[in-house]
Amino acid sequence: MITTSIPAEQRTILPNISWETLEALLRETGEDRGWRFAYNGSTLELMTPLFEHENPKIQFDRLILVIAEELEIEIKSAGSTTLKRQIANCGIEPDNCYYIQNELAVRGKQKLNLETDPPPDLAIEIDITSSSVNKFDIYSALGVTELWRYDGRVLKFYQLTEGKYIDCEFSIAFPLVSVTEISRFIDQSKTIGEIALLKSFRAWLRDKIVMMRTS
Repeated sequence: MITTSIPAEQRTILPNISWETLEALLRETGEDRGWRFAYNGSTLELMTPLFEHENPKIQFDRLILVIAEELEIEIKSAGSTTLKRQIANCGIEPDNCYYIQNELAVRGKQKLNLETDPPPDLAIEIDITSSSVNKFDIYSALGVTELWRYDGRVLKFYQLTEGKYIDCEFSIAFPLVSVTEISRFIDQSKTIGEIALLKSFRAWLRDKIVMMRTS
């Protein structure tokens, strides 16, 4: 077992973990545990998020809710729901994830089972420090169409194309917004109040929507 501790995240790496051991660990620790996992078929990473990690997570969630509201798009927020598929022998708990294109498919569901239910359409992954497992491979195996990854400085949008994630400038779920624009507001969140940020973002988005509809 290897433990790495830094101000933003604490990671514990467990090698040679079987699927059965993973399932037993998740059952025994329950849903209220303070850590999240990533599993690639042999290595299990346990990550305990701290302030530098959690604050951006909250900002992304709020911005996404504003986008959905202003664009009048229904979404289903799934938070850090456990995403796993035995057939793929992998699993992960994202920082946030959302059903957007497939919102109707999971509306009203109380539990998710990726063996039969579609995966989330968008996942947010915040890695202030390098993960010990390849999360791109995990999300790809689960079939998550879009991934936003933020390392504390740089935000990137990725779309799943032929089993691989490629950089993209615009969101698939919300084609109106670009990675450059979202990055600007995430950077602002470090220096201004949260209410001021949301007011500024909403005003900017409404102006953008008006311009789009009148062009």
